Amino acid sequence: MTGEQWERLIAVINGNIVKPIPVAFIIDSPWLPNWAGCSVIDYFTSEQIWFDANLKAVQEFGDVIFLPGFWAEFGMCAEPSAFGAKCCWPENELPFPKKIITGIEQVDSLQKPDVTTDGMLPFVVKRLRHNERLMADAGHAVRFACSRGPLNIASFLMGTTDLLMAMRTETERTHKLLDTVTNFIIDWLKLQKKTFASIDGIFILDDIVGFLGPDDFEGCAMPYLKRIFDSLDVTVKFFHNDADGRVCAPHLSQIGVNLFNFSHNHTLSEMRELTEGHVTLLGNIPPRDVLAAGSPQQVADAVKSAVDSVTDRTRIILSCGGGMSPGVPTENIKAFISAAKKL
Repeated sequence: MTGEQWERLIAVINGNIVKPIPVAFIIDSPWLPNWAGCSVIDYFTSEQIWFDANLKAVQEFGDVIFLPGFWAEFGMCAEPSAFGAKCCWPENELPFPKKIITGIEQVDSLQKPDVTTDGMLPFVVKRLRHNERLMADAGHAVRFACSRGPLNIASFLMGTTDLLMAMRTETERTHKLLDTVTNFIIDWLKLQKKTFASIDGIFILDDIVGFLGPDDFEGCAMPYLKRIFDSLDVTVKFFHNDADGRVCAPHLSQIGVNLFNFSHNHTLSEMRELTEGHVTLLGNIPPRDVLAAGSPQQVADAVKSAVDSVTDRTRIILSCGGGMSPGVPTENIKAFISAAKKL
């Protein structure tokens, strides 16, 4: 992300009017490799291909803020791999980690990883470090410390269904698991911040939060998310949950979140009401059915409809309801940008 883009992002978060309404997208391996003309596995295994794909995106769409920008992610594998999860790497599909907890009693022996040495975490740091100068030459810098969230990581370690059941049947061990994972995430964020002085934001992704009811959210998610967002003194605290966002939205300000990306099933006006206007909203047109599969005109219409749903346009950044979906074509992104400029 460039310095000018970072300042625009902060201005919106602070409630200032920014014209035109900024456009931002979360881009990573589901969309970027194939759009840039490479396979998913080549994108992950070649630093040059990874860099070239990200550079192509920021040059092709100079008016877009890409979040987090030059993201050195390895699908969902980086954080689970640090705990010892076996990761599978198809040629042109997303990699996935296999669970390592087959019985809840195994939580008792689960050790917090060393973020400086374990799993793929050193590869994430080194990828950014090796390309830091090239990014700077293109006007960009590392702005966010990034991690999957505590429930997300825990679900990969033991399976989503088993985790959700354990919240009710093995509450003590579930909290022990989430505590270990949260302490790991905090270590991981702090390592990134220590390594890159340009970091002034946290980016946490956790869709499993959207599977919870109010009591489970307040008991098994909110305390851990708050600890994570309180762990670094940074300007931007960005949370992504594109499952059901209604359970977490009223609590985001208390947790410390000031930027929220949520499901396209919720309108900007609904999220504005639930967050009481305290949180900047990043959204909100359907990423698959409209941005990927729709026509440029349908994209433009959806952008206008999203903005028309709110009377107060402060703390709004136009995007899709989630990350960029596979197959989104260039012409639809340009239609999105053009529609935003006309509003």
